[in-house]
Amino acid sequence: MKAYLQILLCIAGISLYSCDNNKHIETEEEITENPVDTNDTNFILKTTGTGVYTFDSYAPMSDKPMNIYYHIPYTATAESPVLMVFHGNGRDALESRDALIAKANSLDFLVVVPEFSRSNFPGGDGYILGNVFEDGDHPSEATLNDESIWTFSLVDPIFESFKELSGTLDNYYDVFGHSGGAQFAHRFLLFKPNAQFDQVIAASAGWYTMPDTTVRFPYGLKDSPAVNTNLQNLFNLPVQIIVGQLDNNPNSGGLRHTPQADVQGDHRLERANYYYTNSQIIAGNYGFPFRWTYRTLPNVDHDFNQTSSAAANILYNN
Repeated sequence: MKAYLQILLCIAGISLYSCDNNKHIETEEEITENPVDTNDTNFILKTTGTGVYTFDSYAPMSDKPMNIYYHIPYTATAESPVLMVFHGNGRDALESRDALIAKANSLDFLVVVPEFSRSNFPGGDGYILGNVFEDGDHPSEATLNDESIWTFSLVDPIFESFKELSGTLDNYYDVFGHSGGAQFAHRFLLFKPNAQFDQVIAASAGWYTMPDTTVRFPYGLKDSPAVNTNLQNLFNLPVQIIVGQLDNNPNSGGLRHTPQADVQGDHRLERANYYYTNSQIIAGNYGFPFRWTYRTLPNVDHDFNQTSSAAANILYNN
């Protein structure tokens, strides 16, 4: 039925996607305007379709323009949820967006994927450690960066720019981060606890910053601004830690092996369990409620497509 409708729309010249099924719209000029004719303006989105735009309006980091890849289903409304996706260390924002197009169409959510390029956000310090320190593995007051240039500080302004582009009325975004993106995501909660996020899924991180004030950053909070994070609020957030049951290769490419990282386990499956279990213990030691959840994905290894599809189902298929 959908295929038949698309043929009719193509004949009429009003298809929201090109008739050759080319999903990539690479300039703002090619963005498809929402043709929905309704008197209820509360539900009208400014834009639907698949595209990319340049974000450089955050003044402290305007010298680091970013590509923001997005997909907005034509069936979505201004009240549909927004999923902010953090890509891995492959810096593959476009591929991450494309992997979620079919799922977004099925479940009616908006996808926005900022690209943290290697040129503007080099190495682990520039991306997964949030540029909090010049050298995150050796934190010091002398090398602490101003909060305005933390990579974490870009996320809410990116969301505001996407709101302006899309016309979404949602004041909050959900978060999905995979691999290096999961590292960014779970640290983002520590350093930006008042950001505009709602539900958070951190999937298959290589290693973690524990919510432990006795362990030195980047493996804990000691000697970092996050040492003052309100742990009671942190543990009360709707956070989900997920990992593939087959993500158990200790020799996986890019997997950090240091004495501190190996305390968390030999591979991503063990480290995800360590992070969740020990966070729960820390919360219990303080007498704080613990709202986080943990789940493993059967027959899934370190695969973005399968993991992101599972995450979308967890968030929106209920």
